[in-house]
Amino acid sequence: MKPYKLVVIGASAGGPRIIKEVLDGTPRLNGAVILVQHMPKFVNKALCESLEKISDSNVKIAEHGEELSSGCIYIAPSELHLTLTDDYRINLSKGEKVHFVCPSIDVTMKSVKEDDSISKMGIILTGMGKDGAEGLCHMKSVGAVTIAQDEKTSIVYGMPKEAIKAGCVDYQLSPDEIRNKIIAFTGLLKGRVF
Repeated sequence: MKPYKLVVIGASAGGPRIIKEVLDGTPRLNGAVILVQHMPKFVNKALCESLEKISDSNVKIAEHGEELSSGCIYIAPSELHLTLTDDYRINLSKGEKVHFVCPSIDVTMKSVKEDDSISKMGIILTGMGKDGAEGLCHMKSVGAVTIAQDEKTSIVYGMPKEAIKAGCVDYQLSPDEIRNKIIAFTGLLKGRVF
């Protein structure tokens, strides 16, 4: 059963630290979160383990073919693009780098479909370059709430700035404010996740 709330977060340079700030102390969320962080492969497991310690949601490396569940945070594995089928089934594939990176935030966000039964939120955090700007605009076009990290708290303001320049950002927020928006957007999940 697909979750009714979907949050896609993209980050690059400085991302692990900011992601921890955003997710620190979050309860079990009544929605699925996909996290696309540009990082070398050896960092995947460490990021997953560090996020598990600070959030009540389940945190895992995304696997090909699995279906999204509410109360779970899925990390896109390095060197593979992550796309969604019908906004709930994960597809992982090797492919050319987009904006010099794989996984690409744009690739993931552009795979989100227009589906009125699923509420969506797209978030661009700190990072160099422009990956995510087009994807966030796409998400806005299919009804998502869109957020970019503010300049003051960004370690590298490149990606949030490009998203803002593209004219598709609803809110410019600090990590604390982003956390509060995510919690308010998804609500809390009670009971077992799986």
